[in-house]
Amino acid sequence: MLAGFASVIRTLIFSLAALALALPAQAQRRGFDPGTAQAPPGLSPAEADIWPFPLPDPQSWWDEKRLQAPEAADPLAGRRIGRKEALAPVDNGVDPIAYRLWGLMPLQTQLLAPGELIIEVWTKPSRSVRQTVTRVTVRRDGKAFVQGRAGEACCEAGIARRVGFDAELPAGAAQAFLALRDHLAWNAPRNVLVLEEGSEPAVCADGTAYDLTLAVGGRSRSIRRACDNAEIGQAADILEPLLRAALGHEPRFDIVFRNRIDFAAARSAYQGLIQGGGQLKADPLSRPQAPGLELTPTADEASTPN
Repeated sequence: MLAGFASVIRTLIFSLAALALALPAQAQRRGFDPGTAQAPPGLSPAEADIWPFPLPDPQSWWDEKRLQAPEAADPLAGRRIGRKEALAPVDNGVDPIAYRLWGLMPLQTQLLAPGELIIEVWTKPSRSVRQTVTRVTVRRDGKAFVQGRAGEACCEAGIARRVGFDAELPAGAAQAFLALRDHLAWNAPRNVLVLEEGSEPAVCADGTAYDLTLAVGGRSRSIRRACDNAEIGQAADILEPLLRAALGHEPRFDIVFRNRIDFAAARSAYQGLIQGGGQLKADPLSRPQAPGLELTPTADEASTPN
């Protein structure tokens, strides 16, 4: 009797050892760690018995119909260039591949019809690798969409800790952004220096840079306003509504701006500079705007010094 009991024990031990050897291989095939993986809550008893679920057939993974991006993620999807249409020549220093890394359609590929626009801003702090991209798209049907991305643009092949959202803005929001097409900042030089009356141009090396781009049908314009409040203040009327439209959709994006967008100090600094006889002078080291990108200036803009 004892011999039979010992035989059962040996068989059980060998079975457990074989199972222990088999589990890692099985786990590797199914893509999970048996020491840490846990079945998600809500599974039926039958599903729990076969957890973890086996990987799908490799061929079916490729053959499955590709999901279409939501409208907010690609507001201008499915367009083809007509004979008399042209893509806006974009010269904002952002390579199409960089847009892909941030999970955005490249601005260079966006076909805009008359009455449509895209306004985009990249925020780049000088003492942090945490950057954001905010894009507002206005379509001719009156709809407006906002896309936001935040992440750490350094030290990895991709964008680390990237987070983002795509959302449609409330009805009526389009008009406020369409009005920004005619803002005088778009006809200012790409890069500027703050020149106060009777002094040399101030050089700013610390703060946040804002790279702004306006794209309309067949045309675009890019400017950079960095660190100095008087510089940034010139574009405050564009920056403030654009960035405020991006708040409230993703808390991890909002926290980059501490849930608050306020350019009052920058706007005041710019007004004080102009009223005091100063100006924003074109930076001689900056590359000029590419020819053909100029927007038609109003009478007031034509008299604004560059």
